[in-house]
Amino acid sequence: MAEQKKMVEAITSMDVDFAKWYTDVVRKADLADYSSVKGCTIIRPYGCAIWENIRDILDGMFKETGHENVMMPLLIPESLLQKEKDHVEGFAPEVAWVTQGGQEKLTERLCVRPTSEVLFCEHYSHIINSYRDLPMLYNQWCSVVRWEKTTRPFLRTTEFWWQEGHTMHETAEEAMAETEQMLNIYARMCEEYLAIPVLKGRKTEKEQFAGAQATYTIEAMMHDGKALQSGTSHYFGDGFARAFDITFQGQDNKPAYPHQTSWGMSTRIIGAIIMTHGDDNGLALPPAVAPIQVVIVPIAQHKEGVLDKAEELRKRLSAICRVKCDASDNSPGWKFAQYEMKGVPLRLEIGPKDIENNQCVLVRRDNREKTIVPLDQLEEKIPELLKAVHDGLYQRALENRENRTYTATSMEEMIQLANEKSGFIKAMWCGDLECEMKLKEQAGVTSRCMPFEQEHLSDVCVCCGKPAKSMVVWGKAY
Repeated sequence: MAEQKKMVEAITSMDVDFAKWYTDVVRKADLADYSSVKGCTIIRPYGCAIWENIRDILDGMFKETGHENVMMPLLIPESLLQKEKDHVEGFAPEVAWVTQGGQEKLTERLCVRPTSEVLFCEHYSHIINSYRDLPMLYNQWCSVVRWEKTTRPFLRTTEFWWQEGHTMHETAEEAMAETEQMLNIYARMCEEYLAIPVLKGRKTEKEQFAGAQATYTIEAMMHDGKALQSGTSHYFGDGFARAFDITFQGQDNKPAYPHQTSWGMSTRIIGAIIMTHGDDNGLALPPAVAPIQVVIVPIAQHKEGVLDKAEELRKRLSAICRVKCDASDNSPGWKFAQYEMKGVPLRLEIGPKDIENNQCVLVRRDNREKTIVPLDQLEEKIPELLKAVHDGLYQRALENRENRTYTATSMEEMIQLANEKSGFIKAMWCGDLECEMKLKEQAGVTSRCMPFEQEHLSDVCVCCGKPAKSMVVWGKAY
Protein backbone atom coordinates (compact mmCIF):
# COMPACT_ATOMS: atom_id res chain seq x y z
CA MET A 1 0.00 0.00 0.00
CA ALA A 2 3.00 2.30 0.45
CA GLU A 3 3.60 2.27 -3.30
CA GLN A 4 -0.08 3.04 -3.96
CA LYS A 5 0.02 5.94 -1.49
CA LYS A 6 3.13 7.35 -3.16
CA MET A 7 1.51 7.13 -6.59
CA VAL A 8 -1.58 9.03 -5.37
CA GLU A 9 0.50 11.67 -3.60
CA ALA A 10 2.07 12.52 -6.97
CA ILE A 11 -1.22 14.28 -7.82
CA THR A 12 -1.95 17.59 -6.10
CA SER A 13 -5.29 17.51 -4.28
CA MET A 14 -8.01 19.32 -6.27
CA ASP A 15 -9.10 21.12 -3.10
CA VAL A 16 -5.59 22.50 -2.60
CA ASP A 17 -4.95 23.71 -6.17
CA PHE A 18 -7.46 22.72 -8.87
CA ALA A 19 -5.35 24.06 -11.75
CA LYS A 20 -2.27 22.14 -10.56
CA TRP A 21 -4.41 19.03 -9.99
CA TYR A 22 -5.60 19.26 -13.61
CA THR A 23 -2.08 19.58 -15.00
CA ASP A 24 -0.85 16.72 -12.81
CA VAL A 25 -3.60 14.42 -14.09
CA VAL A 26 -2.91 15.32 -17.74
CA ARG A 27 0.79 14.57 -17.35
CA LYS A 28 0.73 11.58 -14.99
CA ALA A 29 -2.12 9.78 -16.75
CA ASP A 30 -0.08 10.04 -19.97
CA LEU A 31 -2.68 12.10 -21.81
CA ALA A 32 -0.46 14.88 -23.17
CA ASP A 33 2.93 16.54 -22.95
CA TYR A 34 4.27 19.98 -23.78
CA SER A 35 6.13 20.68 -27.02
CA SER A 36 8.83 23.22 -27.83
CA VAL A 37 6.20 25.53 -29.38
CA LYS A 38 4.34 27.56 -26.75
CA GLY A 39 0.71 26.55 -26.55
CA CYS A 40 1.13 23.42 -28.70
CA THR A 41 0.85 20.06 -26.98
CA ILE A 42 1.65 16.48 -27.89
CA ILE A 43 -1.41 14.29 -27.43
CA ARG A 44 0.06 10.99 -26.25
CA PRO A 45 -1.29 7.54 -27.26
CA TYR A 46 -3.66 7.24 -24.28
CA GLY A 47 -5.11 10.72 -24.86
CA CYS A 48 -5.26 10.00 -28.58
CA ALA A 49 -7.17 6.75 -27.94
CA ILE A 50 -9.80 8.66 -25.93
CA TRP A 51 -10.17 11.18 -28.79
CA GLU A 52 -10.40 8.38 -31.36
CA ASN A 53 -13.26 6.78 -29.41
CA ILE A 54 -15.06 10.13 -29.21
CA ARG A 55 -14.40 10.74 -32.90
CA ASP A 56 -15.71 7.33 -33.95
CA ILE A 57 -18.96 7.73 -32.00
CA LEU A 58 -19.55 11.26 -33.31
CA ASP A 59 -18.60 10.32 -36.87
CA GLY A 60 -21.15 7.52 -36.75
CA MET A 61 -23.85 9.98 -35.63
CA PHE A 62 -22.90 12.41 -38.41
CA LYS A 63 -23.11 9.70 -41.07
CA GLU A 64 -26.44 8.46 -39.70
CA THR A 65 -27.79 11.96 -40.39
CA GLY A 66 -26.44 12.09 -43.97
CA HIS A 67 -23.15 13.97 -43.50
CA GLU A 68 -19.99 13.23 -45.49
CA ASN A 69 -16.35 13.84 -44.58
CA VAL A 70 -14.06 16.04 -46.68
CA MET A 71 -10.53 17.45 -46.29
CA MET A 72 -9.93 21.15 -46.83
CA PRO A 73 -6.58 22.97 -47.22
CA LEU A 74 -4.62 24.16 -44.20
CA LEU A 75 -3.89 27.62 -45.64
CA ILE A 76 -6.30 30.43 -46.52
CA PRO A 77 -5.34 33.40 -48.77
CA GLU A 78 -5.81 36.72 -46.95
CA SER A 79 -8.13 38.02 -49.68
CA LEU A 80 -10.44 35.04 -49.13
CA LEU A 81 -10.54 35.59 -45.37
CA GLN A 82 -11.42 39.27 -45.90
CA LYS A 83 -14.61 38.48 -47.82
CA GLU A 84 -16.84 38.25 -44.73
CA LYS A 85 -16.23 41.36 -42.62
CA ASP A 86 -17.63 40.23 -39.22
CA HIS A 87 -15.91 36.86 -39.52
CA VAL A 88 -12.44 38.26 -40.21
CA GLU A 89 -12.75 40.89 -37.47
CA GLY A 90 -13.70 38.20 -34.97
CA PHE A 91 -10.66 36.04 -35.73
CA ALA A 92 -8.04 38.66 -36.67
CA PRO A 93 -6.34 38.80 -33.22
CA GLU A 94 -5.84 35.00 -33.18
CA VAL A 95 -4.63 34.39 -36.74
CA ALA A 96 -1.18 32.97 -37.56
CA TRP A 97 0.23 34.09 -40.91
CA VAL A 98 2.60 32.48 -43.42
CA THR A 99 4.57 35.19 -45.24
CA GLN A 100 7.37 33.21 -46.88
CA GLY A 101 7.49 30.00 -48.95
CA GLY A 102 10.94 28.46 -49.21
CA GLN A 103 13.30 31.37 -50.01
CA GLU A 104 10.62 33.61 -51.51
CA LYS A 105 8.42 36.16 -49.81
CA LEU A 106 4.77 35.51 -50.70
CA THR A 107 2.90 38.13 -52.71
CA GLU A 108 -0.15 37.46 -50.50
CA ARG A 109 -0.15 36.36 -46.88
CA LEU A 110 -1.63 32.95 -46.13
CA CYS A 111 -3.58 32.38 -42.93
CA VAL A 112 -3.22 29.08 -41.06
CA ARG A 113 -6.88 28.11 -40.70
CA PRO A 114 -8.50 29.17 -37.40
CA THR A 115 -11.75 27.70 -38.79
CA SER A 116 -12.79 26.85 -42.34
CA GLU A 117 -16.03 28.69 -43.21
CA VAL A 118 -14.39 30.66 -46.04
CA LEU A 119 -12.75 27.56 -47.56
CA PHE A 120 -16.04 25.71 -47.61
CA CYS A 121 -17.83 28.73 -49.06
CA GLU A 122 -15.31 29.10 -51.88
CA HIS A 123 -15.73 25.40 -52.69
CA TYR A 124 -19.53 25.57 -52.46
CA SER A 125 -19.55 28.50 -54.90
CA HIS A 126 -18.07 26.12 -57.49
CA ILE A 127 -20.33 23.11 -56.93
CA ILE A 128 -23.78 24.42 -55.91
CA ASN A 129 -25.89 25.32 -58.94
CA SER A 130 -29.40 23.99 -58.37
CA TYR A 131 -31.79 23.23 -55.53
CA ARG A 132 -31.11 19.60 -56.49
CA ASP A 133 -27.56 20.02 -55.12
CA LEU A 134 -28.93 20.83 -51.67
CA PRO A 135 -28.60 20.15 -48.85
CA MET A 136 -24.80 19.99 -48.92
CA LEU A 137 -23.78 18.25 -45.67
CA TYR A 138 -20.02 18.28 -45.17
CA ASN A 139 -17.78 17.71 -42.16
CA GLN A 140 -14.03 17.56 -41.67
CA TRP A 141 -11.73 16.24 -38.94
CA CYS A 142 -8.62 18.39 -38.68
CA SER A 143 -6.53 20.69 -36.50
CA VAL A 144 -6.79 24.48 -36.44
CA VAL A 145 -4.55 27.23 -35.09
CA ARG A 146 -5.60 30.18 -32.92
CA TRP A 147 -2.82 32.24 -31.36
CA GLU A 148 -3.88 32.08 -27.72
CA LYS A 149 -2.18 34.20 -25.05
CA THR A 150 -2.88 31.85 -22.14
CA THR A 151 -2.90 28.12 -22.77
CA ARG A 152 -3.65 24.92 -20.89
CA PRO A 153 -3.61 21.35 -22.29
CA PHE A 154 -6.88 20.39 -24.00
CA LEU A 155 -8.76 23.44 -22.64
CA ARG A 156 -7.06 26.19 -24.64
CA THR A 157 -4.15 25.47 -26.96
CA THR A 158 -2.67 27.27 -29.96
CA GLU A 159 -3.33 24.23 -32.13
CA PHE A 160 -6.22 21.92 -31.36
CA TRP A 161 -8.00 19.01 -33.01
CA TRP A 162 -11.69 19.08 -33.76
CA GLN A 163 -14.41 18.38 -36.24
CA GLU A 164 -16.10 21.23 -38.07
CA GLY A 165 -19.32 20.68 -39.97
CA HIS A 166 -20.38 23.12 -42.70
CA THR A 167 -23.72 22.73 -44.44
CA MET A 168 -25.80 24.57 -47.05
CA HIS A 169 -29.59 24.43 -47.28
CA GLU A 170 -32.36 25.53 -49.60
CA THR A 171 -34.37 27.33 -46.91
CA ALA A 172 -33.80 29.09 -43.60
CA GLU A 173 -36.12 26.61 -41.89
CA GLU A 174 -34.02 23.64 -43.06
CA ALA A 175 -30.81 25.35 -41.92
CA MET A 176 -32.28 26.13 -38.50
CA ALA A 177 -33.43 22.51 -38.15
CA GLU A 178 -29.88 21.39 -38.98
CA THR A 179 -28.41 23.79 -36.38
CA GLU A 180 -30.66 22.36 -33.69
CA GLN A 181 -30.15 18.74 -34.81
CA MET A 182 -26.38 19.02 -34.49
CA LEU A 183 -26.61 20.66 -31.06
CA ASN A 184 -28.78 17.74 -29.96
CA ILE A 185 -26.17 15.31 -31.28
CA TYR A 186 -23.52 17.04 -29.16
CA ALA A 187 -25.78 16.93 -26.10
CA ARG A 188 -26.44 13.24 -26.71
CA MET A 189 -22.71 12.61 -27.04
CA CYS A 190 -22.04 14.30 -23.72
CA GLU A 191 -24.87 12.78 -21.73
CA GLU A 192 -25.19 9.27 -23.18
CA TYR A 193 -21.52 8.55 -23.85
CA LEU A 194 -19.42 10.92 -21.71
CA ALA A 195 -21.73 10.98 -18.64
CA ILE A 196 -21.63 14.80 -18.64
CA PRO A 197 -24.95 16.62 -18.06
CA VAL A 198 -25.24 19.75 -20.20
CA LEU A 199 -27.41 22.85 -20.49
CA LYS A 200 -28.66 23.55 -24.02
CA GLY A 201 -29.32 27.13 -25.01
CA ARG A 202 -28.62 30.12 -27.21
CA LYS A 203 -25.65 32.45 -26.82
CA THR A 204 -26.21 36.18 -26.38
CA GLU A 205 -25.31 38.35 -29.36
CA LYS A 206 -22.07 39.34 -27.64
CA GLU A 207 -20.99 35.71 -27.21
CA GLN A 208 -22.10 34.34 -30.58
CA PHE A 209 -19.68 33.15 -33.26
CA ALA A 210 -18.16 35.77 -35.57
CA GLY A 211 -20.42 36.15 -38.60
CA ALA A 212 -23.27 34.03 -37.20
CA GLN A 213 -26.89 35.14 -36.83
CA ALA A 214 -27.39 32.70 -33.96
CA THR A 215 -25.10 30.44 -31.90
CA TYR A 216 -26.39 27.54 -29.84
CA THR A 217 -24.28 25.90 -27.15
CA ILE A 218 -24.06 23.07 -24.66
CA GLU A 219 -22.58 24.20 -21.34
CA ALA A 220 -21.15 21.75 -18.81
CA MET A 221 -20.23 22.43 -15.19
CA MET A 222 -16.83 21.28 -14.02
CA HIS A 223 -16.07 19.89 -10.54
CA ASP A 224 -14.97 23.35 -9.33
CA GLY A 225 -18.21 25.02 -10.46
CA LYS A 226 -16.81 26.72 -13.55
CA ALA A 227 -18.49 26.35 -16.92
CA LEU A 228 -16.99 24.79 -20.01
CA GLN A 229 -18.48 25.46 -23.44
CA SER A 230 -18.49 21.91 -24.80
CA GLY A 231 -19.92 22.17 -28.30
CA THR A 232 -21.49 24.86 -30.48
CA SER A 233 -23.77 25.02 -33.50
CA HIS A 234 -24.19 28.17 -35.59
CA TYR A 235 -26.80 29.50 -38.01
CA PHE A 236 -25.38 31.97 -40.54
CA GLY A 237 -28.42 32.81 -42.62
CA ASP A 238 -27.32 33.69 -46.16
CA GLY A 239 -24.59 36.18 -45.15
CA PHE A 240 -21.65 34.07 -46.26
CA ALA A 241 -23.50 32.97 -49.40
CA ARG A 242 -23.94 36.61 -50.43
CA ALA A 243 -20.31 37.47 -49.62
CA PHE A 244 -19.08 34.54 -51.72
CA ASP A 245 -21.77 34.85 -54.41
CA ILE A 246 -23.10 31.33 -53.86
CA THR A 247 -26.41 31.06 -55.69
CA PHE A 248 -28.60 28.24 -56.91
CA GLN A 249 -31.57 27.97 -59.20
CA GLY A 250 -34.62 27.46 -57.01
CA GLN A 251 -37.62 25.26 -57.69
CA ASP A 252 -39.34 28.39 -59.05
CA ASN A 253 -36.48 28.79 -61.59
CA LYS A 254 -35.29 31.97 -59.84
CA PRO A 255 -31.79 32.47 -58.41
CA ALA A 256 -31.54 32.20 -54.61
CA TYR A 257 -28.92 32.23 -51.86
CA PRO A 258 -28.53 29.08 -49.73
CA HIS A 259 -28.63 29.20 -45.94
CA GLN A 260 -25.60 28.02 -44.02
CA THR A 261 -24.68 26.33 -40.72
CA SER A 262 -21.48 25.30 -39.01
CA TRP A 263 -20.90 23.28 -35.85
CA GLY A 264 -17.93 21.92 -33.93
CA MET A 265 -16.64 19.88 -31.02
CA SER A 266 -12.95 19.71 -30.14
CA THR A 267 -10.36 17.94 -27.97
CA ARG A 268 -11.42 20.46 -25.31
CA ILE A 269 -14.07 17.86 -24.45
CA ILE A 270 -11.27 15.67 -23.03
CA GLY A 271 -10.60 18.51 -20.58
CA ALA A 272 -14.31 18.39 -19.71
CA ILE A 273 -14.07 14.65 -18.96
CA ILE A 274 -11.05 15.21 -16.71
CA MET A 275 -12.60 18.11 -14.76
CA THR A 276 -16.10 16.63 -14.49
CA HIS A 277 -15.26 13.10 -13.38
CA GLY A 278 -11.67 13.10 -12.07
CA ASP A 279 -10.67 12.92 -8.40
CA ASP A 280 -7.52 13.04 -6.30
CA ASN A 281 -6.50 9.62 -7.60
CA GLY A 282 -6.60 10.73 -11.23
CA LEU A 283 -8.95 10.20 -14.14
CA ALA A 284 -12.33 8.52 -13.99
CA LEU A 285 -13.26 7.73 -17.57
CA PRO A 286 -16.78 7.10 -18.87
CA PRO A 287 -16.79 3.51 -20.17
CA ALA A 288 -17.92 4.41 -23.71
CA VAL A 289 -14.66 6.22 -24.49
CA ALA A 290 -12.21 4.55 -22.09
CA PRO A 291 -9.33 2.99 -24.10
CA ILE A 292 -9.28 0.18 -21.51
CA GLN A 293 -12.70 -0.67 -20.06
CA VAL A 294 -11.54 -3.59 -17.90
CA VAL A 295 -8.03 -4.20 -16.56
CA ILE A 296 -7.18 -7.66 -15.26
CA VAL A 297 -4.76 -7.65 -12.32
CA PRO A 298 -3.44 -11.11 -11.42
CA ILE A 299 -2.90 -11.58 -7.67
CA ALA A 300 0.06 -13.75 -6.59
CA GLN A 301 0.82 -14.17 -10.27
CA HIS A 302 3.98 -16.16 -9.51
CA LYS A 303 1.77 -19.06 -8.42
CA GLU A 304 0.95 -21.77 -10.91
CA GLY A 305 -2.05 -21.20 -13.14
CA VAL A 306 -2.74 -17.55 -12.21
CA LEU A 307 -1.27 -15.90 -15.32
CA ASP A 308 -2.73 -18.58 -17.56
CA LYS A 309 -6.21 -17.96 -16.13
CA ALA A 310 -5.78 -14.17 -16.40
CA GLU A 311 -4.80 -14.48 -20.07
CA GLU A 312 -7.68 -16.88 -20.71
CA LEU A 313 -10.08 -14.30 -19.25
CA ARG A 314 -8.52 -11.52 -21.35
CA LYS A 315 -9.12 -13.46 -24.56
CA ARG A 316 -12.65 -14.33 -23.51
CA LEU A 317 -13.62 -10.81 -22.44
CA SER A 318 -12.15 -9.17 -25.56
CA ALA A 319 -15.40 -10.19 -27.29
CA ILE A 320 -17.45 -7.85 -25.08
CA CYS A 321 -15.14 -5.01 -24.00
CA ARG A 322 -11.75 -3.32 -24.40
CA VAL A 323 -9.65 -5.33 -21.95
CA LYS A 324 -6.02 -5.46 -20.83
CA CYS A 325 -4.17 -7.95 -18.63
CA ASP A 326 -1.23 -6.43 -16.73
CA ALA A 327 1.22 -9.30 -16.26
CA SER A 328 4.16 -6.98 -15.46
CA ASP A 329 6.30 -7.53 -12.37
CA ASN A 330 4.90 -4.43 -10.63
CA SER A 331 3.08 -5.15 -7.37
CA PRO A 332 -0.73 -5.41 -7.31
CA GLY A 333 -0.85 -2.22 -5.20
CA TRP A 334 1.12 -0.30 -7.83
CA LYS A 335 -1.18 -1.62 -10.55
CA PHE A 336 -4.30 -0.66 -8.60
CA ALA A 337 -3.04 2.93 -8.27
CA GLN A 338 -1.79 3.09 -11.86
CA TYR A 339 -5.10 2.07 -13.43
CA GLU A 340 -7.09 4.22 -11.04
CA MET A 341 -4.96 7.14 -12.21
CA LYS A 342 -5.67 6.22 -15.83
CA GLY A 343 -9.40 6.09 -15.09
CA VAL A 344 -10.08 2.48 -16.12
CA PRO A 345 -13.78 1.90 -15.28
CA LEU A 346 -13.47 -1.68 -13.99
CA ARG A 347 -10.64 -3.67 -12.37
CA LEU A 348 -10.81 -7.46 -12.35
CA GLU A 349 -8.74 -9.16 -9.64
CA ILE A 350 -8.00 -12.86 -9.98
CA GLY A 351 -5.81 -14.94 -7.62
CA PRO A 352 -5.33 -18.59 -6.55
CA LYS A 353 -8.30 -18.60 -4.13
CA ASP A 354 -10.52 -16.95 -6.73
CA ILE A 355 -9.58 -19.61 -9.30
CA GLU A 356 -10.26 -22.32 -6.76
CA ASN A 357 -13.74 -20.86 -6.15
CA ASN A 358 -14.37 -20.16 -9.85
CA GLN A 359 -14.84 -16.44 -9.18
CA CYS A 360 -13.13 -13.06 -9.41
CA VAL A 361 -13.45 -9.61 -7.84
CA LEU A 362 -14.67 -6.63 -9.92
CA VAL A 363 -13.94 -3.13 -8.60
CA ARG A 364 -15.65 0.02 -9.93
CA ARG A 365 -13.48 3.11 -10.52
CA ASP A 366 -16.22 5.61 -9.69
CA ASN A 367 -16.96 4.40 -6.15
CA ARG A 368 -14.47 1.53 -5.51
CA GLU A 369 -17.36 -0.83 -4.87
CA LYS A 370 -16.26 -4.48 -4.97
CA THR A 371 -18.37 -7.29 -6.38
CA ILE A 372 -17.54 -10.99 -6.27
CA VAL A 373 -18.63 -12.54 -9.57
CA PRO A 374 -18.67 -16.19 -10.70
CA LEU A 375 -16.41 -16.53 -13.75
CA ASP A 376 -19.21 -18.00 -15.85
CA GLN A 377 -21.33 -14.87 -15.28
CA LEU A 378 -18.77 -12.27 -16.45
CA GLU A 379 -20.36 -11.76 -19.87
CA GLU A 380 -23.57 -10.63 -18.17
CA LYS A 381 -22.07 -8.81 -15.19
CA ILE A 382 -19.39 -6.68 -16.90
CA PRO A 383 -21.76 -4.78 -19.27
CA GLU A 384 -24.10 -4.29 -16.30
CA LEU A 385 -21.31 -2.80 -14.17
CA LEU A 386 -19.97 -0.63 -17.02
CA LYS A 387 -23.45 0.88 -17.33
CA ALA A 388 -23.52 1.36 -13.55
CA VAL A 389 -20.20 3.23 -13.71
CA HIS A 390 -21.58 5.52 -16.45
CA ASP A 391 -24.75 6.16 -14.47
CA GLY A 392 -22.78 6.78 -11.28
CA LEU A 393 -20.51 9.32 -12.98
CA TYR A 394 -23.49 11.08 -14.58
CA GLN A 395 -25.44 11.26 -11.34
CA ARG A 396 -22.48 12.63 -9.40
CA ALA A 397 -21.92 15.31 -12.05
CA LEU A 398 -25.62 16.20 -12.11
CA GLU A 399 -25.71 16.52 -8.32
CA ASN A 400 -22.66 18.78 -8.46
CA ARG A 401 -24.45 21.04 -10.96
CA GLU A 402 -27.71 21.10 -9.01
CA ASN A 403 -25.91 21.84 -5.74
CA ARG A 404 -23.96 24.68 -7.36
CA THR A 405 -26.80 26.38 -9.25
CA TYR A 406 -28.17 29.54 -7.62
CA THR A 407 -30.76 32.22 -8.35
CA ALA A 408 -30.24 36.00 -8.16
CA THR A 409 -32.99 38.62 -8.43
CA SER A 410 -30.89 41.72 -7.67
CA MET A 411 -27.45 43.04 -8.57
CA GLU A 412 -26.37 42.85 -4.93
CA GLU A 413 -27.40 39.21 -4.78
CA MET A 414 -25.59 38.49 -8.05
CA ILE A 415 -22.32 40.07 -6.86
CA GLN A 416 -22.52 38.30 -3.50
CA LEU A 417 -23.17 34.89 -5.08
CA ALA A 418 -20.40 35.38 -7.65
CA ASN A 419 -17.93 36.32 -4.91
CA GLU A 420 -18.90 33.69 -2.35
CA LYS A 421 -20.02 30.71 -4.43
CA SER A 422 -18.70 28.84 -7.45
CA GLY A 423 -21.27 27.67 -9.97
CA PHE A 424 -24.12 28.77 -12.25
CA ILE A 425 -26.29 31.75 -11.38
CA LYS A 426 -29.72 32.01 -12.98
CA ALA A 427 -31.00 35.57 -13.41
CA MET A 428 -33.35 37.57 -15.65
CA TRP A 429 -31.89 39.88 -18.32
CA CYS A 430 -33.28 42.75 -20.37
CA GLY A 431 -31.26 41.88 -23.48
CA ASP A 432 -29.02 45.00 -23.43
CA LEU A 433 -25.28 44.63 -24.02
CA GLU A 434 -24.64 47.36 -21.43
CA CYS A 435 -26.08 45.19 -18.65
CA GLU A 436 -24.18 42.13 -19.86
CA MET A 437 -20.92 44.10 -19.72
CA LYS A 438 -21.76 45.53 -16.31
CA LEU A 439 -22.36 42.04 -14.91
CA LYS A 440 -18.97 40.95 -16.21
CA GLU A 441 -17.28 44.04 -14.78
CA GLN A 442 -18.93 44.09 -11.35
CA ALA A 443 -19.71 40.41 -10.69
CA GLY A 444 -16.98 38.82 -12.82
CA VAL A 445 -19.44 36.54 -14.64
CA THR A 446 -20.20 35.99 -18.32
CA SER A 447 -23.42 34.83 -19.94
CA ARG A 448 -23.17 31.09 -20.55
CA CYS A 449 -26.46 30.70 -22.40
CA MET A 450 -30.15 31.53 -22.56
CA PRO A 451 -31.46 28.01 -21.83
CA PHE A 452 -34.11 26.54 -24.11
CA GLU A 453 -35.96 25.59 -20.92
CA GLN A 454 -36.76 29.08 -19.63
CA GLU A 455 -37.86 29.93 -16.08
CA HIS A 456 -39.64 33.11 -14.99
CA LEU A 457 -37.66 34.21 -11.94
CA SER A 458 -38.89 37.82 -11.88
CA ASP A 459 -40.30 40.49 -14.18
CA VAL A 460 -37.20 42.68 -14.31
CA CYS A 461 -33.54 42.56 -15.33
CA VAL A 462 -31.17 41.66 -12.49
CA CYS A 463 -28.91 44.54 -13.49
CA CYS A 464 -30.99 47.57 -14.52
CA GLY A 465 -34.51 46.80 -13.29
CA LYS A 466 -36.05 47.21 -16.76
CA PRO A 467 -38.50 44.58 -18.07
CA ALA A 468 -36.72 41.27 -18.58
CA LYS A 469 -36.73 39.40 -21.88
CA SER A 470 -35.17 36.08 -20.89
CA MET A 471 -33.50 34.08 -18.17
CA VAL A 472 -29.75 33.70 -18.58
CA VAL A 473 -27.38 31.31 -16.87
CA TRP A 474 -24.27 33.24 -15.79
CA GLY A 475 -20.98 31.96 -14.48
CA LYS A 476 -17.21 31.94 -14.60
CA ALA A 477 -15.79 29.80 -17.36
CA TYR A 478 -12.72 28.12 -18.77
